[in-house]
Amino acid sequence: MLEMILLVNTVWFAMGFHAFSIRHRIFAKIMVPREHRDTPVFDILAESGRFLGGFNFAFAVFNILLLTNLDQFPSDAQRSILLFVFAIAHGSQFIFNVPIAIQNRRGGGVWQVKGMMLFIFITDFIMMALNLVAAGFYAM
Repeated sequence: MLEMILLVNTVWFAMGFHAFSIRHRIFAKIMVPREHRDTPVFDILAESGRFLGGFNFAFAVFNILLLTNLDQFPSDAQRSILLFVFAIAHGSQFIFNVPIAIQNRRGGGVWQVKGMMLFIFITDFIMMALNLVAAGFYAM
C-alpha cells in the first residue's frame, strides 16, 4: 500500500512540476482570462509559477527517494509522519482554492475553478485524503 501511494504522489507532484515550471505560460493562460494576458502581471504570474513547480519537483524527488529507500523508514510511526507531511502538501494546494471556488459560486473569484483547475482542485483533495488515511493506518 505505501509503495502505491508514494508512486501516485510521485506522479502527481511530477505533473505539478511539469505544469508550473515547464509549461508555466500555458498554466498562466488557464488562470488568467484572455483579456488580461497582455499585462505585465501575466508575465509575473507565469514566471512565479516556476517556484510552485520547484516545490512540486522536490516532493516528487522525495517520493522517489522514499520508494527506493523504504528500508530507511521501517517503523509505522516514521511512515505515518511522512504520509502526514504529504497530506499537508496536497492539502495546502486544495485548501487555498476553497475560498476561490466559493467565490465562483457567487459570481466572483480571481480565477475560475473549472476545467483543468477543477481537476487539480479535486485531485489535490483526493491525494490529501489518500495520504491522511494511509497515515492514520500506519499510526494505529
